[in-house]
Amino acid sequence: MSGQAPILTVTLNPALDLSTAADAVVPDLKLRCDKPRTDPGGGGINVSRAIQIVGGQSTAMVALGGATGARMADMLKAAGLKVLRLTAPGETRQSLAVTDRATGGQYRFVLPGPEWHMTQVATAIAAIAEAALAGGWVVVSGSNPPGVVPGFEQMLTVRLKDGRAKLLVDTSGEALRAMAGSSIPVDVLRMDSHEAEGLAGRPLPLRSDSADFAANLVRDGAARAVIVARGADGSVIAGPDGAWHAATAPVSVVSAVGAGDSFVAGFVLAMARDWPVQEALALGTAAASAAVMTPATELCHASDVRHFYSQRVITRL
Repeated sequence: MSGQAPILTVTLNPALDLSTAADAVVPDLKLRCDKPRTDPGGGGINVSRAIQIVGGQSTAMVALGGATGARMADMLKAAGLKVLRLTAPGETRQSLAVTDRATGGQYRFVLPGPEWHMTQVATAIAAIAEAALAGGWVVVSGSNPPGVVPGFEQMLTVRLKDGRAKLLVDTSGEALRAMAGSSIPVDVLRMDSHEAEGLAGRPLPLRSDSADFAANLVRDGAARAVIVARGADGSVIAGPDGAWHAATAPVSVVSAVGAGDSFVAGFVLAMARDWPVQEALALGTAAASAAVMTPATELCHASDVRHFYSQRVITRL
């Protein structure tokens, strides 16, 4: 779609996602499963896939290695994504999602990726900075691979500080804790309510609680804007334009896989189109609502995203 700034997504720890179903998931027995669905997975890859679904464009920078990495490269090419390939220091990992038909529960087994060393991290940061285009966005989404120390995102922020591109980070664990305590602000930092409550050290039951927590992180210099995803209660953002809430659509949840990445896709695409931040929040929330309606790693459907966005409810907090 015309009028869109460049978007570069970064996936250092991709996974070949296998999803299947069994009558019941129980210990000790051989579980006869359905034919698996196979998708290229990882936060940045999913963001690029969802951007493509809703009519936008992006470039996916992906670290791939070994036979699994070669297979994923072919899948990404077949999907029509524009890919910049980094060489991973080992075999690309796999993940497995198994749905228990008896209960409807989904079991997700996520394997670790190959170990990185500082020289490889430095090479990746240089490659990202070189690929980032003026006036565009860089999205770092998903877990960091083993060996990538907390602070990677801050190092990348410093490399992008000339204003070449804005940085959106959606991460977790030690990397998120490091960012929350940093005085090197990324442009947008996203987390879910569980992660926010862990950082805050207290429950955040109300939208206003999430907004106040996000605003405190902005004041402390962790980010210029902070998003807290509240699950079925929508998402909150706090930043230079104040605090806003966008409501989720009332849908039946089939699978939560990919909902966060679909949110990021909708949000960053809207920002790349220079929409107001509250409208970007609403498009991201519409994409997340659409994603939970689809099985496994199918992500969102464009028609659902358009419908939910047309019914958007945005509130200033």
